[in-house]
Amino acid sequence: MTFLDFSKQIVKIEKMKLPGVQSHYKMAPIERLQELTNKAKATNTARRAAVMALFYPSKDGETNLILILRKTYKGVHSAQVGFPGGKAEEEDIDEAATALRETEEEVGVPQQAVAVLKKLTEIYIPPSNFFVQPFLGITSETPEFVPQEEEVEALIEVPLSHFMDDSFVVTKTLTTSYATNIDVPAYLLNGHVVWGATAMMLSEVRELLKNIL
Repeated sequence: MTFLDFSKQIVKIEKMKLPGVQSHYKMAPIERLQELTNKAKATNTARRAAVMALFYPSKDGETNLILILRKTYKGVHSAQVGFPGGKAEEEDIDEAATALRETEEEVGVPQQAVAVLKKLTEIYIPPSNFFVQPFLGITSETPEFVPQEEEVEALIEVPLSHFMDDSFVVTKTLTTSYATNIDVPAYLLNGHVVWGATAMMLSEVRELLKNIL
C-alpha cells in the first residue's frame, strides 16, 4: 500500500476502540502473564518505559514500519528485535514524550516530524520489570535514519504488506530468560524472529490495521 493511501486510512484509528490485552495474549510466550502483571501493579515497583510503532513512506512511496535489532549486551533484551523506545526520564512530561525522545535518540527521527495517532495498550515485561506504554505514530517524510551506535545493531524496515501477511505468523522453539526450549508465537519479519513483548504489541497494531485497510 502506498503511504499516501495508508495515511488517509490510518487516521481512522484515533477513534477506534483498542483490541487490548486479548490481542497481546495471542502472541504471549507465557501463560502466567496476567498473574505477573497484577503482582507488579500491586507491588508498584516496576519501572516505566515507552515505545513507538512508527510508520513512514519508503523511498519508493510504499508504507514501512521501523523496528530495531538491539545490541548484544548483558541483559534480558540482548540481541532482540524491538520498537524504538526506552525508559522514562525525569525530563519527559508524559509517556508520549518518552516515546518521541527515545525514537529520535535511537533512530534519528526528529520528534517534531512524528504525529502520534494512538496510545495503545500498556504491557508488562516480567524479565526486566518494566511497564511499557506503546504509541502508534506516522511521519510523512521518508526518514534519514541515524541508528544510535550504543544501542542499535541494525535497523529493520518492514514493508506494511509483509507485516500484515498472516503467513509470517509462526511458532519458534526458543530458550528464554525463564524457560529452555519452549514453543513461542512469533513473527518472521525481514528474516528476524520477533517474539515476546514486541510481538504482543505488534499483534494489537495488526488488529487495528485489519479493521481499516
